[in-house]
Amino acid sequence: MANHQSAMKRIRSSETKRLTNRYFHKTTRNAMKKLRLTSKKKDAGALLVEVTSMLDKLAKRNVIHKNKAGNLVGKLTRHVNALK
Repeated sequence: MANHQSAMKRIRSSETKRLTNRYFHKTTRNAMKKLRLTSKKKDAGALLVEVTSMLDKLAKRNVIHKNKAGNLVGKLTRHVNALK
């Protein structure tokens, strides 16, 4: 266990950030899954805007890498464009 007050505070703050990042990452994955299961193009287009925003925020906060976010956005966009 940490001996210094600053180290103990760092442990507490790291745990809080870890749980927050975990929540937002899981929420984003669920939204992506919902988007992939959507079959109507109009609904998927509206959902794509939300999911893209979520992925960009995760990349900005360094929860996921910016290139991974870009790749996921590209794949989801191609999926939505392929819908009829």
